[in-house]
Amino acid sequence: MPTASDSPDRLTVLKEFGSDPGSLHADIYIPKNFPKNGPLVVVLHGSTQSAESYDHGSGWSTLADECGIALLYPEQRKTNNPLSSFNWFKSGDTRRGGGEPLSIRHMVKQVVDDHAIDPSRVFITGMSSGGAMASVMLATYPEVFSGGAIIAGLPYRSADTLMQALVRMKGYGGPSDSRLDALVRDASTFEGPWPTISVWHGGSDSTVDNANADSIVRQWQKIHKVGGAPTRVEEVGGFPRQVWCNEEEREVIEQYIIEGMGHGTPIMTGGEEGLGEKDKYMLEVGISSTRHIAHFWGLTK
Repeated sequence: MPTASDSPDRLTVLKEFGSDPGSLHADIYIPKNFPKNGPLVVVLHGSTQSAESYDHGSGWSTLADECGIALLYPEQRKTNNPLSSFNWFKSGDTRRGGGEPLSIRHMVKQVVDDHAIDPSRVFITGMSSGGAMASVMLATYPEVFSGGAIIAGLPYRSADTLMQALVRMKGYGGPSDSRLDALVRDASTFEGPWPTISVWHGGSDSTVDNANADSIVRQWQKIHKVGGAPTRVEEVGGFPRQVWCNEEEREVIEQYIIEGMGHGTPIMTGGEEGLGEKDKYMLEVGISSTRHIAHFWGLTK
């Protein structure tokens, strides 16, 4: 199966997208078979990564070719953050109507308008600081996204300073469950239906402790009215998948803790379903989070 690495530069620059208050760069990938009213996935890279490197590792553009998905890759500039991390804890970049969230919102609008995308089929995913920024986007612009996937990330506004962020990453402290819920509810005037949430985390992640994965689930449980234990636990690709279903029996939250995996995006490069390629934070564990997330969102054929 061809991988994204077979053609090194698959992404093209999105040149104009509103006022860009967060001063971000943006790349897009529109597959040749993209249908009118097709879906859009926004993909946020992690620290020290670029849009291009995250695409290579995760295999999103390969899956986009396969399934007819448009991709938007917001990219951090080193002038904003020396590690190329999204500023998921800075007050100017965690609120609706300004900073990096508004830049990403403008990008989404531009791509939706330019490529006749179905506005009810816009999704967002990210890893590490990109996962934490996905949490920010899902809370501040919930009306934009049908679903979100947070990989090795943190809950929305679990930290408001760099020092707090470093402590939260280690799994210490953090808002109470009622505060986690209130932070999302207070981030916009939206009243639902809320985006579905997919959470992925390494069981041995020493960079962002997997206590954060549990906090993300708890942040969204009351919002989706699915408190308590999961509706069911099943095995997918050799790993436990916890699922919370709402009263309509719709799956609204899923969580994968990948036992023995460190900090990064879970990938599976081999076989017919393989995607992406191994890298520092692209971890070959025998399950493709990219493919399973797209399946959770109903995007795979």
